[in-house]
Amino acid sequence: MLERPDAVLTLIPLLAVSGLAVRTLLAVPGIGSGLFTAPLAVVGYFAALAVVLLELLAWPATERIGGS
Repeated sequence: MLERPDAVLTLIPLLAVSGLAVRTLLAVPGIGSGLFTAPLAVVGYFAALAVVLLELLAWPATERIGGS
């Protein structure tokens, strides 16, 4: 059975790589669009960092409130 910690640990690397994957898919058709998509590489890392920080702040609260 997939539990919350397992799902979060799976989500973090997927988010980190997603920015690079989207940038690569958009930049393949043209060379000039590579400059346009450059900020997308960082978006995935920030999303992964946001999930980590959210879990660090929210996980103890959900444990106290939920009691499980």
